[in-house]
Amino acid sequence: MDAERERRAVVITVSDRSARGRRADVSGPRAVDLLRAAGWTADEPRVVPDGEASVREALSAALADGARLIVTSGGTGIAPRDETPEGTRPLLVRELPGIAEELRRRGAETVPTAVLSRGLAGIAAGSAGEALVVNLPGSVDAVEEGTAVMLPLAAHVIDQLDGRDH
Repeated sequence: MDAERERRAVVITVSDRSARGRRADVSGPRAVDLLRAAGWTADEPRVVPDGEASVREALSAALADGARLIVTSGGTGIAPRDETPEGTRPLLVRELPGIAEELRRRGAETVPTAVLSRGLAGIAAGSAGEALVVNLPGSVDAVEEGTAVMLPLAAHVIDQLDGRDH
């Protein structure tokens, strides 16, 4: 597998307001910038409305498109339409709870309500092999903190998924 395909990332912003054009997506483009700066190939974010089905469909499409790393932004809270974890969980073949726990722990250092995030992290099957999927909260600060946690692990996770030595 070539290196570019191996380091293909997709960012999915989950927001009713951004999907309707009522609010500019700020967190998704920031995630793309951070991924690109770390050497990942990433197109502009895909924006979908809140809800379990829209998240599952967007994740399924990203996996079919060959993503090895998928970052979602938004929909991890406790509001009625925050269903990103519900759309993610059915696609995961293995959860990585330590990543989600660390995201909440780091977030709570500056925003106490970060412990309410229900975001997941785990492995999903895709057309280019298994992929790392990480749900981040929707704020720019949460995306910046979350990528700081996730990026140092992502290449190692892909190496392990591909059976390379660790």
